[in-house]
Amino acid sequence: MTSPSKFQMTVNGQRHTVEARPDTPVLWVLRDQLHLTGTKYGCGIAQCGACTILFGGQRMFACQLPVSVAARNEILTIEGLSDSADHPLQRAWIAEQVPQCGYCQSGMIMSALDLLQKNDQPTADEIASHMNNICRCGTYPRIVRAIQRAAEEMRA
Repeated sequence: MTSPSKFQMTVNGQRHTVEARPDTPVLWVLRDQLHLTGTKYGCGIAQCGACTILFGGQRMFACQLPVSVAARNEILTIEGLSDSADHPLQRAWIAEQVPQCGYCQSGMIMSALDLLQKNDQPTADEIASHMNNICRCGTYPRIVRAIQRAAEEMRA
């Protein structure tokens, strides 16, 4: 078993020093050491998307990203999206009444941000193709509408 080491990480624009085994998934560092609990544990095998963050500007599953690798690039979590929950994606999520149980929503929003950074005018098919996160409440039509609404606002 590898002993814990210290790692420097930049999360939501702030530098942090954390201590963990190098293979510890960054999900647990975010939740347990930095108390950023918006990033959720869902499956632990990069299938559900509840733990989606942006790592170096790209969508990544925090359950699969070792802290030793995470220290090499900036991480953005749902908490870093907006201080007052007024990012266009967050407003669109509310306007379209997307959340039901809400568990997957942080990961969904971070995946949507990844998409909109690459494509500022996605079609419904492009959204469906990109959004591989799982929502057990099945609010997928609302998610598509919310992403389109946010895209329109972000373009304006």
